[in-house]
Amino acid sequence: MSSTPEVYLDSASSARLHPAARETLLAALDRGYADPRRLHGPGRDARLLLDNARAVVAEALGAHPDEVGFTSSGTEAVHRGLLGLTAATGRDGIVHSAVEHSAVLHAAQWRESPAHASVAVDADGVVDLAALAAAAADPRVGAVALQAANQEVGTRQPVDAVELPAGVPLLVDAAAALGHVPLPRRWDALTASAHKWGGPAGVGVLAVRRGTRWTTPFPGDDGLDQPGFPDVPGALAAAAALQAVLGEREQVAARQHAQVERIRAAAAALPDVEVVGHPTERLPHLVTFSALYVAGDEIVAALAARGFGVASGSACTASTLEPSHVLAAMGALTHGNVRVSLARDTTDSQVDALCAALGAVVGEIRARAGL
Repeated sequence: MSSTPEVYLDSASSARLHPAARETLLAALDRGYADPRRLHGPGRDARLLLDNARAVVAEALGAHPDEVGFTSSGTEAVHRGLLGLTAATGRDGIVHSAVEHSAVLHAAQWRESPAHASVAVDADGVVDLAALAAAAADPRVGAVALQAANQEVGTRQPVDAVELPAGVPLLVDAAAALGHVPLPRRWDALTASAHKWGGPAGVGVLAVRRGTRWTTPFPGDDGLDQPGFPDVPGALAAAAALQAVLGEREQVAARQHAQVERIRAAAAALPDVEVVGHPTERLPHLVTFSALYVAGDEIVAALAARGFGVASGSACTASTLEPSHVLAAMGALTHGNVRVSLARDTTDSQVDALCAALGAVVGEIRARAGL
C-alpha cells in the first residue's frame, strides 16, 4: 500500500504547491540566485524579483511594500513580530487568546513576564473581547496577539472589533486565514506562512504598519526580513501563489463551504460525535469533530488505509505528548478528534466518499472495542 494518501485532506497543515508557484519558482531559480544587496547586474536582477514579491504580498495584505518582510517560516515571523513589539515598547508582557498557535505561546514563555495573560474563549473558540481589553490594560503589557482564524477548528476571531489601550500594538496571526477569507483590517503587525496558501515551505511573512514601534529582538540588522541570505526564488513563488489563490478565492471558498457543510452533517449524524468550532464564523475549508470512545489516531490510520489523508487536531504528538491546548480551552473532547481540511481542487465525489468512509470507520473501531 502506498504511504501517500490518494485524497489529501490536510491542507491546513500544508497545501500542495500551487501550479503558479511551481512555474514561478523554476523560472526564478535561474534569475534570483545572486545577492540582491550587490550592485552588479545579477544582484540588481535579484533585487528586482524580491521587490516584486514584496509588492505583491503587500497589496494582498493592504499594506505598503516597505511594511512587509520575509522570514524563514511563519513561526519565525510570529517570534520576530511579537518579541520585536515588546522589545520596542520596553514592556515584556504579552496578552493572547487561549487558542493561539503554539508559536505565540512559546514566544510568551520565552519572555517569562509576570504580565503575560491567556484570555479565555467560549465553546466555539471565540475570544472574550472584554477580557482581552482588560488584560491589555496592564501597564506592563507590550503587545497583544490574536489570530485571524484558528488552525485546528477553523473559528474566525472578531479581530476588527478589538479595542486596546493606546500604545498597545496588536499582532494578528493570519497563517490559517490568508488565501481563504478576507483578512481583518485591524492590525499593527501581521504574520503568515506561504506553505499554507500553496507557496513553497520555508517562506514566512512579517508585516508591521508604519508608525508601529518595532525593533528586531534577535541579533542581526534592524529590518523585517530575516538576517542572512534571502530566498529570492522562494519569496517570488510565494507571491505568485498568493496572487493566484486570491484570484480564485471566492469561487473556491464557495465550493469548499458547501463541501464542509456536508462533512459536518455526516459527522454530526454519527452517534456520540460532536462537530467542534463556530458553525458559521469559520474558515470555508476546515472541519473538526470529536468522537467518543475512539482515539483520533485510530480514525486517521483507518481513513488513510482507505485512501484519505486527514489529521488529528487533538492527537498527542510525538514531540510533546500533550493534548491540544485549543480543544482544552474550548472545553471540547481532546481525544478522538479529527481535522479535515480540503484542498483547492477537492471534488464533490471525494467528499461523498469520505463521508461514507467516516461512518464505516467509526463504527468498525467501536465494534472492535465492543461498543
